[in-house]
Amino acid sequence: MDSINLNSRTDRKMTTAASVPVPWYPVGVDVTVEESPIPQKSGPSQDAGASFVLESKGKWYHAGSHLTTAIVGPTILTLPYAFRGMGWVLGLFSLTLVMVVTFYAYLLMSKVLDHCEKNGKRHIRFRELAADILGSGWMYYFVIIIQTAINTGIAIGTILLSGESIKVMYLEVNPDGNMKLYQFIVIVTFIMIILSQIPSFHSLRHINLASLVLSIGYTFLVVGGCINAGHSNNPPKRDYSLNPSYSIRTFDVFTSISILASVFGIGILPEIQATLAPPAAGKMVKGLVMCYIVIILNFYSASVAGYWAFGNQVSSNVFKSLSPDNGPALAPTWLLGLAVIFVLLQLFAIGQVYSQVAYEIMEKKSADVKKGIFALRNLIPRLMLRATYMIFCGFMAAMLPFFGDINAVVGAVGFIPLDFVLPMLLYNLAVKPSRKSFIYFVNVFIMVVFTCVGLLGSFSSIRKLILDVDQFKLFSNDVID
Repeated sequence: MDSINLNSRTDRKMTTAASVPVPWYPVGVDVTVEESPIPQKSGPSQDAGASFVLESKGKWYHAGSHLTTAIVGPTILTLPYAFRGMGWVLGLFSLTLVMVVTFYAYLLMSKVLDHCEKNGKRHIRFRELAADILGSGWMYYFVIIIQTAINTGIAIGTILLSGESIKVMYLEVNPDGNMKLYQFIVIVTFIMIILSQIPSFHSLRHINLASLVLSIGYTFLVVGGCINAGHSNNPPKRDYSLNPSYSIRTFDVFTSISILASVFGIGILPEIQATLAPPAAGKMVKGLVMCYIVIILNFYSASVAGYWAFGNQVSSNVFKSLSPDNGPALAPTWLLGLAVIFVLLQLFAIGQVYSQVAYEIMEKKSADVKKGIFALRNLIPRLMLRATYMIFCGFMAAMLPFFGDINAVVGAVGFIPLDFVLPMLLYNLAVKPSRKSFIYFVNVFIMVVFTCVGLLGSFSSIRKLILDVDQFKLFSNDVID
């Protein structure tokens, strides 16, 4: 499709759209935004998701905190597990490659959003941005389905990791305790329900700043624990060899890349940029730089230390390797306990960050924008819908304890299309660089490569999930590696 046809088709769709003042813009700033090309039902609840959940009041460092919480979470504890399927050389290369590609992709996405804003359309939802630029209604629903899969998968993984982390600490204090994993998951789910009532994304800014500090804290505690384990009097047996079967080794590589994609993935960058007070142009770049400084610091240290200490025997959660079910802990109890506390506190923030799109989708239909955000008319539906969503995620976490496998599937099916393919496609269509330019060629190359990686990663990660089904029973007391 050439750019002329795309623009003409988009223009025809937008001629009937009414320009409406954006309620959260500062007084005195004359800014309007066009409605989504996707037909909207009229009614008082039409803009409640944007007005209440995605209110735009933040600074660039607030966006940096949101980004850091969305990326630099306890999923980094799976990085040594990803190295297990690739080895040292390919592991470090893949980690660096995914880091560079994601920073580039998020930078392009921010430029696309800035470009649209300069042209009079400030998009605050990924699905509307994709549908507008690609000029296709089905893309709206494609993105919303993928985002829902990501949000739900991360929420499930967050609750599962929280429950597993509490269990690790519980067994350190009470080795003969008889509490089960699902019981800890119930506790975590109840806390998540309470926190889910925080009304807006912007309301999480202070929590997410604390989350950034916590991520650095537990990363270095885990790194210290791994170094201590490697230099202890009875260190774990380390073997860095890969599976001798070429086919299995190939599947392991693509599963590991899918895990890396999920660790680096966001999938909600437009929604994060929407929290910035307009005009948002340029602010997101500062937030990205802030986020990736923390990424470099945390990701490399956790990957190298965890894989060095445990080799190809490392668990999907390196905490489990430091505190195995059989035998003594390989790190001091105080270190493990403090790290678990840091992880838990950050997990609560992550669960809320990735639930914002789900909340926005629900409240766009259920809330009444003419009423106050704390009005009884909006408070009761918010309480019921958000609680129901968290209960569902908690139930799935207890029933399917596959933390490493969930990461791989979410990465392949969700994060790769949204974070490694769509940003480049949207940039080429919206900004329209010359087809002979270097940036156009790079974008096409990345799209082709990661489309193939995503397909292969989906197959290999789902294959491993199916294989693991034979090893577990419903509401298992252990997380399957």
